[in-house]
Amino acid sequence: MAPFDLPEGDPFGPHNLPYGVFARRGPAAEAAADAAHSAGPGGAADGRTVGVRLGDHVLDAGAAATALGSPHAALLTAPTLNPLLAAGRPTWSAVRRALTEWVTDPARRETLLPFLHPLSEVDLHLPFEVADYVDFYASEHHARNAGAIFRPDAADTLLPNWKHLPIGYHGRAGTVVVSGTDVVRPSGQRKAPTDPAPVFGPSVRLDIEAEVGFVVGTPSRQGTSVALADFREHVFGLCLLNDWSARDLQAWEYVPLGPFLAKSFATSVSAWVTPLEALDAARVSPPERTHPLLPYLDDSTTEPAGYDLRISVAVNGHVVSEPPFSTMYWTAAQQLAHLTVNGASLRTGDLYGSGTVSGPADHQRGSLLELTWNGRDPLELPDGKRTYLEDGDVVTLSAWAPGLDGVRVGLGEVSGRVLAG
Repeated sequence: MAPFDLPEGDPFGPHNLPYGVFARRGPAAEAAADAAHSAGPGGAADGRTVGVRLGDHVLDAGAAATALGSPHAALLTAPTLNPLLAAGRPTWSAVRRALTEWVTDPARRETLLPFLHPLSEVDLHLPFEVADYVDFYASEHHARNAGAIFRPDAADTLLPNWKHLPIGYHGRAGTVVVSGTDVVRPSGQRKAPTDPAPVFGPSVRLDIEAEVGFVVGTPSRQGTSVALADFREHVFGLCLLNDWSARDLQAWEYVPLGPFLAKSFATSVSAWVTPLEALDAARVSPPERTHPLLPYLDDSTTEPAGYDLRISVAVNGHVVSEPPFSTMYWTAAQQLAHLTVNGASLRTGDLYGSGTVSGPADHQRGSLLELTWNGRDPLELPDGKRTYLEDGDVVTLSAWAPGLDGVRVGLGEVSGRVLAG
C-alpha cells in the first residue's frame, strides 16, 4: 500500500508507475531551472526532469533518487528518458524495483512528500527524444474495413501480402508531439475521382487513428536482426498514440509509395510511458493465425506477445469508440522482428505505432473513416453531426489494462485539439 493516500484501486498506483518528463511552474520552477542550469549538461535549463505518476500527482524521481542516495540518480535527473532507455533491461528492472520500494515504504513518506507535485501544477513534456518513427497496419478488422470502403467489389478486402508480413511505413520523427499539443489542420493536394484536376488547400477529411506506440530503449547493431524472443530486451514500454490522418490528401498521394503529407504533419503521443513490466498481467495470445508464417515471424512456440488494452476514443468529451487491442493480428514483437529483419538498426528512442486498433463490432472502430464509413454514416454527437473532424474538435484517447488482483493499470491519455489551417 502506498503511503500517499491514493484511492483504493487507483489505476496509477504503485503497481503502475509510468514514466514522464515534467517541469514545475511558478517561483519553485524558476529555482529548479536555475539549479539545473548551474548543474551543467546533465540538467535542463527549463527545469525538466524525470517523474513517475502516482494518482493525480507526479513524483520527482530524480530528486527522490538524489535524496535517498540512489545509484540511479544520474539517469533520473536527466531532462529526457533517453539515458534511462539506453541503460537496458537489467537497469530498467532495478530502477522500477527501487521506485516501487520508495513509494510503498511508509518510513520514506516524509522524505518523498516534498518531491510529490500535483499534475495541475506542472507542465508535461515529450518524454523522450524520438529517433525514428514507423507506423504499422496490424488490425485485421481495420484492414478489412478499409478494404471494403476503398475496394468494395474486391473478392477479398485484404491485400494478398497482409497475412504474411506486418505492413508498415516510415513516418516523420520530428513531428511527434506530446499530448495537449494543438494540431493545425494540414494543407496539401487533393483530388476527388470526379474532379478534373487536383486542388490545393486545407484537408476536408481530417481523421484520427487510435493506436499504441512502442518505445525502443536498447539499440541494435546495423546488419543484425532482433528475434521475437528478444522483444523485451529492446522495448522499454508503450504509450497511447494518435496517428492524425488527412484522408483526402492520402487518397491522392499514396499511390505508388504510400502515406506522405497525409500523415507527416503530426503524431500525438501520451506524456506517460508505461513500462512493459507494469503490463505483465495483461499479456494475452494474439488471434489464431490463419496462414503459415515464415520462421522469423512464427510465434506459435513463444510466450504470449499480445496485450489486453481497453481503449476509449472521445470527441469533445463524448465516447465514440472502444477499440480492443487484444484483437490485433500482428504483435509488437512481430513488428519489431520484421522492422529489423533486413538488418535495419534500432536506436534508443525509436517509436513504432501499432496501426489503427479496431475490433469486430461497429462501436470498436478506431478511426472516423470506419466509424462513419468514409462519411456515409455521420456520427451523432451532442454538439452536432460529424463525418470527419471540424476545427476546434478535441480528440482524446484513454485506456486501461487488467492488472493483478483486479486492479486496473491506467495508460496516460493522449489528447489534441484541431486548429484551422
